[in-house]
Amino acid sequence: MTENAGTTIVFTIDDTYEGRLDKFVQNELVRNFPDEEERFSRSYVQKLFSDGNIQVDGNPAGKNQKVKMGMKIAVEVPQARPLEALPQDIPIEIVYEDDDLLVVNKPKGMVVHPGAGNPDGTLVNALLYHCKGRLSGINGVERPGIVHRIDKDTSGLLVVAKNDASHAKLAEQIAEHSVTRYYYAVAYGHFRENSGVVDAPIGRKENDRIKFCVTNKNSKTAITEYKVLEEMPGYSYLELHLRTGRTHQIRVHMEYMGHPLVGDKLYGSGKQVKQFEGQCLHAGVLGFVHPRTGEYMEFKADLPPYFTEFLDSIREKNGI
Repeated sequence: MTENAGTTIVFTIDDTYEGRLDKFVQNELVRNFPDEEERFSRSYVQKLFSDGNIQVDGNPAGKNQKVKMGMKIAVEVPQARPLEALPQDIPIEIVYEDDDLLVVNKPKGMVVHPGAGNPDGTLVNALLYHCKGRLSGINGVERPGIVHRIDKDTSGLLVVAKNDASHAKLAEQIAEHSVTRYYYAVAYGHFRENSGVVDAPIGRKENDRIKFCVTNKNSKTAITEYKVLEEMPGYSYLELHLRTGRTHQIRVHMEYMGHPLVGDKLYGSGKQVKQFEGQCLHAGVLGFVHPRTGEYMEFKADLPPYFTEFLDSIREKNGI
């Protein structure tokens, strides 16, 4: 990724913040540029310091400085020129396809689009090969066709746009929360009620650029319906209906309820299931209005083997 002259943002510390300046800068960059989160790694921020792109009260800043009340911090952020994604012959499961869109069942462990640390091998690389480059360009050369995303270690359904008109109409449905999305998960523990609604706003966790949390500060409305499908010793198998679609919403809401998802290293408990890399979470149902025909379409993806094998192992162990 190459860079050129960018923009300067200025922060004034007007409340209490305990910590080092480099961590503060990293958190603020992510907050101001949420779509470029992967870009602002610790090493990237350190380079900003060494290149003299960060000043405190008009003087070059040191990364080990402590943040103090009244500090005026100026950060010059070079403009990023994204590396154009290239086609790669990577097998993907196409659930549906026509001239306007396709629905893909993304496997666990696959990143949706290229970014810092994942320059290739992504769903986008596979789509470019499959579609011979015929994807919408609204999200630029780094994210062609991508209307919405799911986490690397979440499996399941995504809709991809082949042209800009379809992309715009699909994105409008997502913004209006009219897309049907059901997820399936295994969480720790047993719920007091077998079904319910979690209505709790989500925002970025202060002093941690990666995590989100339930908070009233700089947050957005987040609503998740849940239903317990099966209760097993130590675990609950869940169906979760997203009424909004915030980043990490299900993972954050389940942690908030005291029932983090099995395998979730970011939001989970200290105990982890060894065979899991990432959360036990599958996007199993996706429904939307076709952008050209106006017809409502709904798709389902069966639970993947990693998920069913884990459920079976719990049942077998407990004689269920």
